[in-house]
Amino acid sequence: MMMSATLAMSLSLCVPVLTLLLCDAVSGKKALHVGALFPMSGGWPGGQACHPAAQMALEDVNNRRDILPEYELRLIHHDSQCDPGQATRHLYELLYNDPIKIMLMPGCSSVSTLVAEAARMWHLIVLSYGSSSPALSNRQRFPTFFRTHPSATLHNPTRVQLFKKWGWTKIATIQQTTEVFTSTLDDLEERVKEAGIEITFRQSFFSDPTVPVKNLKRQDARIIVGLFYETEARKVFCEVYKERLFGKKYVWFLIGWYADNWFKTPDPAINCTVEEMTRAVEGHVTTEIVMLNPENTRGISNMTSQEFMEKLQKRLGKDPEGVGGLQEAPLAYDAIWALALALNKTAYELSKKGLRLEDFNYNNDNISREIYKAMNSSSFDGVSGHVVFDASGSRMAWTLIEQLQGGLYKKIGYYDSTKDNLSWYNNDKWIGGSPPADHTKVIITFRYVSQKLFISVSVLAGLGILLGFVCLSFNIYNSHVRYIQNSQPHLNDMTAAGCILALAAVFPLGLDGLHIETWHFPLVCQARLWLLGLGFSLAYGSMFTKIWWIHTAFTKKEDKKERRKTLEPWKLYSTVGLLLGLDVITFGIWQIVDPLQRSIEEFTKEEPRGDLDVLILPQLEHCSSVKMNTWLGE
Repeated sequence: MMMSATLAMSLSLCVPVLTLLLCDAVSGKKALHVGALFPMSGGWPGGQACHPAAQMALEDVNNRRDILPEYELRLIHHDSQCDPGQATRHLYELLYNDPIKIMLMPGCSSVSTLVAEAARMWHLIVLSYGSSSPALSNRQRFPTFFRTHPSATLHNPTRVQLFKKWGWTKIATIQQTTEVFTSTLDDLEERVKEAGIEITFRQSFFSDPTVPVKNLKRQDARIIVGLFYETEARKVFCEVYKERLFGKKYVWFLIGWYADNWFKTPDPAINCTVEEMTRAVEGHVTTEIVMLNPENTRGISNMTSQEFMEKLQKRLGKDPEGVGGLQEAPLAYDAIWALALALNKTAYELSKKGLRLEDFNYNNDNISREIYKAMNSSSFDGVSGHVVFDASGSRMAWTLIEQLQGGLYKKIGYYDSTKDNLSWYNNDKWIGGSPPADHTKVIITFRYVSQKLFISVSVLAGLGILLGFVCLSFNIYNSHVRYIQNSQPHLNDMTAAGCILALAAVFPLGLDGLHIETWHFPLVCQARLWLLGLGFSLAYGSMFTKIWWIHTAFTKKEDKKERRKTLEPWKLYSTVGLLLGLDVITFGIWQIVDPLQRSIEEFTKEEPRGDLDVLILPQLEHCSSVKMNTWLGE
C-alpha cells in the first residue's frame, strides 16, 4: 500500500524533465515533445483560444490507438506575446533545454518568420496555426515551414472581386509597418493593377496612426483597406472617429480574424468611448479565411465543426466572443492532427530503415526529411475543412465576406478564388442606401448663353441688319441726287455693308455647345472672326477715311479746283481697300498658322444644395488659339 501511495503521488507530480521517465514507464508510451509558442497577449492574442484547442487535439490524438500507438505527444509551450524579441528568448529555451523537440509550432507571423528561418539549422519542421504573412511562402528562405493558416494574400482576390462588384476603381490603404502587412499590400497592389484599379494613396504607421488617418481625410480617400493587428485597429478607428472618416461616404476593408467585439474591448491606449468606436466601425467589410468547416460532416477526429466549437467553448468557460484567436482555434486543432498524422506516417517509414522517432536529434536530418515528406503529403478532413498543403507549405481555403451591421457581423458572401466563384447573399446594407462612390464625383456643367438674351439680341441684330439694307437701298436708289453724290455714296455703301456684317456676327457669337456639335466649333469660330473683323474694317475704315480726307481737303489753302482734285473717289476707295486687305491678310495667316479652336475655361468647383456627395465644375466654351493675345494685338 505504501508503494501504491508513493506511485500515485509520483504520478500526480508527473512534471517535465524530472518525472518524464517515470510517467513514460507507467503509460508504456514514449513521449514526443512539440515546442509551441502561443501569443497570449500582444498584437494578436490568438493563444487564448488556440492553446486550449491544441490541448484538446493532443488529448484526442493520444487517446487514439491507431495513431502513434507507441508514443504520446506532449506540448511544451511559452507565451510569445506576438513579439519577436520574446520569441527569440523562448526559442532559445526550447532548443537548449531538454527534452528534444521533434517539431515547432509558432503562432503569429512575425514570430513564425523568426522561428522558421532559424529552424532549418536544427533540422526542425515548423508548423504554424496562425501565420498569414505571404513572405512565409518563400521556400528558399523557409524550407521546412508549413501552416494550416492560409496566406494573407488569399484575401486579395476577394477584395479585388468586391471592388469590381461595387464599381470602385480608386482605393486607398493604411497599414501597420510589419512584414506580413507590407507583403500583403505589395501583392494587393499587383492584383488591383491587373484589374484596372488604382491605389491612389498609401499610408503606413508603426504605432501611432494619427497622422496617416488625417492624411487619408485630406486626400479624400473613400474606399480604404486597413491592414493592422487588433490593438492597432482600435487606435486607428479612434482617430477615424475624430476625423469623421466614417459614414455613408466611406467603406473600410479590414481583416476578419479580430474578435467579434474587438471595438468594444477596453483599451487604455485610446481615448474614445465604446459608443464612439461603435459608430466609427459601422458598415465596414471584412474578408476572412474560412476556418471552420461550414458542412456538418465528421472528419479525422470524428467530430463535426459545431461539436468542436461547443466543446471548446465549454473548455474556455467564459464569453467566447472576447477570447483572442477563437476563429483560428480550428486551425490550431487541425495543426496538432496534421503533425500527429505526419509523425505516424514517418514512424512507419522509419521502421523500414531500422530507425525510430525517438532517434531524432538536431544534428541528423534523415528523420526530419521523412517528417517533411509526410507533412507535404498531408490530406485529411479536419474541423476547419479539408487540410492539404501546396508547394509552398500554405493551405488554400474559401474566403468569408462579412459586414458589420448594427454592431454585429453578418455574412454577406463567400468567394472561392480557385474557381473564381462569388456566392452572394444580397444582404449587404449601406448607410446611404447604396455603396458609396470611390471619390467625390465632379459633375461638369457648361455655362451657356442665356437663350432669352440670345433671342433678344438676335432680334435687335436682325432689325439692325434690316435697317442697314434699307439704308443701303436708299443710298443706291438716290445715288443721282447731288447731295448724295457729294457725300461719297460708295463709302456710305461700304459703311452700311460693314454694319451689316458686324451685326451678323451676333449670331455665331451666340452659338455654343447647346446648339452645335463640338466639331462645328472651328467653323463657328472662323465665322465670328471674319464677320466681326471685316465688318469693323468696312464700317470704321470707310467712316475714318471719309472724315480724314474731308479734314485734309478743307484744311488746305488751295483753291476750290485743287480741293475737288483732292477728293478724287479712287483715293478714298484705295485707302479702305488697303485697310480691308491688311485685315484679310492677317486673318488668313492667323487661320492657317494658328487657327481658332474650341477651348474650355474652368471655374471654381461649387457644392450643390443638399447633402449630395458631388461637386459641380462650371465650364465655359471659348474660341481661342495658342497665341491669341499676339494675334489680337496685331
